[in-house]
Amino acid sequence: MQALQSSSLRPSPPTHPFLKPTTHQFTNVKPLKPKKLTPFISASSAPTREKDPKKRVVITGMGLVSVFGNDVDAYYDKLLAGESGISLIDRFDASKFPTRFGGQIRGFKAEGYIDGKNDRRLDDCLRYCIVAGKKALENADLGTDRDKKINKERAGVLVGTGMGGLTVFSDGVQALIEKGHRKITPFFIPYAITNMGSALLAIDVGFMGPNYSISTACATSNYCFYAAANHIRRGEADLMIAGGTEAAMIPIGLGGFVACRALSQRNDDPQTASRPWDKDRDGFVMGEGAGVLVMESLEHAMKRGAPIIAEYLGGAVNCDAYHMTDPRADGLGVSSCILSSLEDAGVSPEEVNYINAHATSTIVGDLAEVNAVKKVFKNPSEIKMNATKSMIGHCLGAAGGLEAIATVKAITTGWLHPSINQFNPEPSVEFDTVANKKQQHEVNVAISNSFGFGGHNSVVVFSAFKP
Repeated sequence: MQALQSSSLRPSPPTHPFLKPTTHQFTNVKPLKPKKLTPFISASSAPTREKDPKKRVVITGMGLVSVFGNDVDAYYDKLLAGESGISLIDRFDASKFPTRFGGQIRGFKAEGYIDGKNDRRLDDCLRYCIVAGKKALENADLGTDRDKKINKERAGVLVGTGMGGLTVFSDGVQALIEKGHRKITPFFIPYAITNMGSALLAIDVGFMGPNYSISTACATSNYCFYAAANHIRRGEADLMIAGGTEAAMIPIGLGGFVACRALSQRNDDPQTASRPWDKDRDGFVMGEGAGVLVMESLEHAMKRGAPIIAEYLGGAVNCDAYHMTDPRADGLGVSSCILSSLEDAGVSPEEVNYINAHATSTIVGDLAEVNAVKKVFKNPSEIKMNATKSMIGHCLGAAGGLEAIATVKAITTGWLHPSINQFNPEPSVEFDTVANKKQQHEVNVAISNSFGFGGHNSVVVFSAFKP
């Protein structure tokens, strides 16, 4: 979600198309001048993929809550059709906001996954997490009648969120101001803190392994995948539910991003508002939902006869160490993160032929990402790159989870969803962005990028499973 539109949060007009700041409006926050550095590349002669079945990490289940519903196949079918999930907000009166649309989820049902009493109390951030997590377990052949197949002391949950239980928090503040502290619900703190999604899901399914949340803004989900995989590789868990959840589509959430001047204001045509890499893009579009994967060691998956969907080859996380909202002008943070992820995966840049890009539709961020990607992949003509956010908006901490599912579906189906709203493409992009129409493509190795406020970069690497 890097690179806002606001002159109050961005450096003065850039002297370079990928933003080299000179001054800044904040008196106490000054961008560091990037040093001329080169990304570290391992001296090893050739990449080697992990062969130990105890350390190979496979994807055995996927679950989501999205603007296109809660079924993974239906979600990807909508993406392949190039359907926009963006519409005018009707959850609350947004008529006075300069942005009045988003990827709002409608008709969400938790029956069969959350009991009625809890369902009424929980923040949507928690509801989305629990439903997505349980659906992922069902997909992994670990529904309630089958979970005896695993040692629950070695099964963990790592689902993060950028904003936490924002509705519960907002309601609690309002109660305090209007009625005093005695009217604050006792669930205010438990349902607002970011770790509670992982905690409640674990309580529901009895998983006693590693359990926490990571909050790195819009890079959250990929951070969780990376950490979960490492728990498995270190032998600390056999299986992890990992991903992200977010439910910020409320007045304070919308208002906060409006105040940042981060959002598109294309109110007359919301479905074309999210247009990554298009010259006329004017900001990102808010979305919401949850996306999680069931990740487990190959050895464990094979012992229980699990359905193996794809393989997680590796990942990496790092920080730009530069500015709280804008990406580095030289792209070093992102390019270094991609290179580190490939090294962790045992993959050479030449093997990658598909990128699910972060691509938020912000003026600066889209080109900054492309600039960094070009530093790693020298021949753009060999790679196809698309933008899931063009259809579902930017789901903040859940974005990487929903995009990882789209990436895995691309691998398993051989079809890439389009990047819609490509009307006037930026010529410097050069990659095939799968503009406006799906394409058939046999994915060899895929990467999925996610970047967040604070300079957090995260990249994960997937491929088809090969025994």
